[in-house]
Amino acid sequence: MAATGTATRPPAPAPRPAPKRRTPRGPDSVVGILAKIVLLGLVDAIAVFVLFQLAVAGEWLVFGISLAVTLVVNWIYLRRGGLPAKYLAPGIFFLLVFQVFVMVFSTYIAFTNYGDGHNSSKEDAIASIQLSAQERVPDSPQYAASVLDRDGELFLLVTDPEGNVRLGGNEQPLEEAVPNATGPTGAATGVDGYTTLQFAELLQRQQEMSTLSVPFSDDPEDGSLRTPDGSTAFVFKPKLSYDSATDSFTDTVTGVVYTDSGEGTFAAPDGSELSTGWKINVGFENFVRAFTDPNLQGPLFQVVLWTFGFAVLSVLTTFALGLFLAIAFNRADLKGKRIYRVLMILPYAFPAFLSGLVWSGLLNPEFGFINNALLGGAAIPWLTDPWLAKFSVLLVNLWLGYPYMFLVCTGALQSLPEEVDEAARMDGAGPWTVFRAIKLPLLLVSLAPLLISSFAFNFNNFNVIYMLTGGGPRFADTTFDIGATDILITMVYKVAFGTGTGRDYGLASALAIIIFVIVATVSAISFRKTRALEEIN
Repeated sequence: MAATGTATRPPAPAPRPAPKRRTPRGPDSVVGILAKIVLLGLVDAIAVFVLFQLAVAGEWLVFGISLAVTLVVNWIYLRRGGLPAKYLAPGIFFLLVFQVFVMVFSTYIAFTNYGDGHNSSKEDAIASIQLSAQERVPDSPQYAASVLDRDGELFLLVTDPEGNVRLGGNEQPLEEAVPNATGPTGAATGVDGYTTLQFAELLQRQQEMSTLSVPFSDDPEDGSLRTPDGSTAFVFKPKLSYDSATDSFTDTVTGVVYTDSGEGTFAAPDGSELSTGWKINVGFENFVRAFTDPNLQGPLFQVVLWTFGFAVLSVLTTFALGLFLAIAFNRADLKGKRIYRVLMILPYAFPAFLSGLVWSGLLNPEFGFINNALLGGAAIPWLTDPWLAKFSVLLVNLWLGYPYMFLVCTGALQSLPEEVDEAARMDGAGPWTVFRAIKLPLLLVSLAPLLISSFAFNFNNFNVIYMLTGGGPRFADTTFDIGATDILITMVYKVAFGTGTGRDYGLASALAIIIFVIVATVSAISFRKTRALEEIN
């Protein structure tokens, strides 16, 4: 009888122990949540403070934008998921604040007359004219006065001839006050919460006291009190009287009437204007003025030509010297080339604005080291002659710029395949032919974008120009502070913040837009032309 065999099953494997659960340390861990709460709390606290200040100032548009941004930030970082947005949000926020907003605001300013005398609303301009055009009223009563201080701000405590005591400041009209001290004549000399200035302190703060003008009321027409010596105050009233019905100022002495000219100023029939105006939209007037104003037209044309010349020559000279040195120190049999390379990039380690100041001293025509020590006391006008000043600027920029080109050319040379060089030499090509026909085209494939960016940088190279020559020597045919070595960006700076003709932010913004259009156009054309180099690769 055949035995019946039964297959035996292998024993079941023992169950594996459950892996130990690690305490999560990701963004959803306890530590991550606490860090998120703390950081968002700080952001929200700052946002609440900013929103409160905007609400008090009545800036409701900016208030709404800030509130929306705050809510979006909280939504991004409090919800689960959306990891890319959490990384991108800070970069996008700063891009909008420091790039997009600046461009939009500059564009807006370019279409206004914003600048000295035109930096606020018409209501503020009227109030400013009334306060600034004040004269002492003849035979006005004298007020016994004491100058008080609170939190660094000056106030005037006065006692009128009837014995009434009042207190006020530049931004606070006179109000009744209760004195806590009186002088020998019975005039008030102190008030609780304020510090009375003594004679020595008045001398130290004489300039502040001279600008202290305390209005009688919120209406500037009622006049104000001023004190020349800190002990006696006199009544001052506006020389120009404003009539809201006709929207005009009348000079109370000469009788001349100043009306709204429609250009953000009050003007008399003879064309004279009051110095304080207000901001208005002027359309394309700033752009037209840049090319038609006799004081600006000629200098602007010369500045544009020099800007292009400076940018192109700077790129060519720095690239040529940097490439030459890169090839010279790229030889395999050269000993100590690491030390040489370190020495070559030393100018790159110095700040450009500091180097400009140092070179300005070295090239000083009277006391400079180059004229006195190297040239035996020669009086060469390196910085005062127009052409020598341009040469000096290019020379200093070459010294500052060649280390960058040396670095990028060294890296590009080391990335070229040696087989191509060896094959060309085996075919009988000389060193110059190898460089011109093989190395240079291959180098330009990778270096062309860097050369374009270098052109854009030098087109706006503010530091070298401003620190070395200040844009001088100055042109004689213009009232603007514009000189032979000014480029467009330094010209914009002088128009915006200059002292010669005042600050004109509208014109400066228009010129900045012109610079942007020029650089963007040149860069776009250059990048399109560099596509031909890709075929070489």
